[in-house]
Amino acid sequence: MFGTESSLSMFLNTLTPKFYVALTGTSSLISGLILIFEWWYFRKYGTSFIEQVSVSHLRPLLGGVDNSSPTNSSTSNGDADSNRQSVSECKVWRNPLNLFRGAEYNRYTWVTGREPLTYYDMNLSAQDHQTFFTCDSDHLRPADAIMQKAWRERNPQARVSAAHEALELEDCATAYILLAEEEATTIMEAEKLFKQALKAGEGCYRRSQQLQHHGAQYEAQHRRDTNVVVYIKRRLAMCSRKLGRTREAVKMMRDLMKEFPLLSMFNIHENLLESLLELQNYADVQAVLAKYDDISLPKSATICYTAALLKARAVSDKFSPEAASRRGLSTAEMNAVEAIHRAVEFNPHVPKYLLEMKSLILPPEHILKRGDSEAIAYAFFHLQHWKRVEGALNLLHCTWEGTFRMIPYPLEKGHLFYPYPICTETADRELLPMFHEVSVYPKKELPFFILFTAGLCSFTAMLALLTHQFPELMGVFAKAFLSTLFAPLNFIMEKVESILPSSLWHQLTRI
Repeated sequence: MFGTESSLSMFLNTLTPKFYVALTGTSSLISGLILIFEWWYFRKYGTSFIEQVSVSHLRPLLGGVDNSSPTNSSTSNGDADSNRQSVSECKVWRNPLNLFRGAEYNRYTWVTGREPLTYYDMNLSAQDHQTFFTCDSDHLRPADAIMQKAWRERNPQARVSAAHEALELEDCATAYILLAEEEATTIMEAEKLFKQALKAGEGCYRRSQQLQHHGAQYEAQHRRDTNVVVYIKRRLAMCSRKLGRTREAVKMMRDLMKEFPLLSMFNIHENLLESLLELQNYADVQAVLAKYDDISLPKSATICYTAALLKARAVSDKFSPEAASRRGLSTAEMNAVEAIHRAVEFNPHVPKYLLEMKSLILPPEHILKRGDSEAIAYAFFHLQHWKRVEGALNLLHCTWEGTFRMIPYPLEKGHLFYPYPICTETADRELLPMFHEVSVYPKKELPFFILFTAGLCSFTAMLALLTHQFPELMGVFAKAFLSTLFAPLNFIMEKVESILPSSLWHQLTRI
């Protein structure tokens, strides 16, 4: 017993203050590096690296998962179902109000030097173009065969060159579309090219319409020509809207929706709603909402927030939070507040952009419903309409945060909609550029290991500083701490020595 104590005291006496400085300094450095890595990983992926490794790798090794049990088998099936559900919830949609690459996105790049579109977003657009503008019979028409390769080309200059090559062979509608989208540097240039595209596209559409029942090949060709004509007419309407000819744009959109009522994939009604709001034609806006804000149809931020804006417009000019708190809300005010709560529950990211608490960027070409990308796309075009309605933003400011009291656990249970999907942050980070700070809902708390490593780093750094400044005093504290730490071990050793015979203890120590 005394030999153990003497050896321990001798070991502690041989430790110099420089050793304690080196020990605490190294500990502080290591914990600081862990803290930096954990913080970077959390900012990029939204989770703690240490916790993820513990759950994914250590728990199965420690027996946390039993593959043989039927309960866990059903659980794994449930997880698979939930994964499939989350994938469907996080489906990205073509932005109905997407900008023109050449006339708008590229001009932003020339001015700021920043790329407003991500590779993932542009890749989705390339897939859309191949789906809408190509078919299996393209090899029968040389210009279409060239354009089929052009839509797959990653290099913008190569795509533009291929479009010019196709136009040298014949008037090709999809070649004009590509040039209008990517080469035209102004909206007027784009409109001119789209008019040429429409002339060529309508000719192909009429020919394929007569042959569509002659076989599957002709039917696919007619479907492609239909997509081309609808796309061109929609973009021409958007050109008119951007050039200030809003009434003309509304007429074009209404005619297009009448001519092709089944092609809802382009969501032309959202373009129509925005144009009608610009004209302040609120009765027609309400008529469009009555048709599309239906329980059987998919919702969007445009539908929900436009409905809220119309309800708010009826009461916002006279609304006062002080008066409302004294007398209570009237029926009309209650309807407006409920409409705002409904909109905020569908997409909780929008109010910060409408209230200018968060800066806007150019909207992406694709959006994720209920995500930050959809909020940016909506606010970019509709902020002006909210500002135009007197008191609407004030009513939104006073009431939007009340939504969260109705849904304390938004990831588990919603109020009017399904629970908020957990995958929006990951998908939005892919869709939105790096210089934009993605809005996250619900707000994530810092993981335990980040707080732990921050505390450990601060504590060890303080010890290193104190040891460097007061070496003798800290040496005394360190020895006292280590002696206290080893006191239980010494107590156990003493008890063992008193119980066991001295000869047996001597033999055990020799072994």
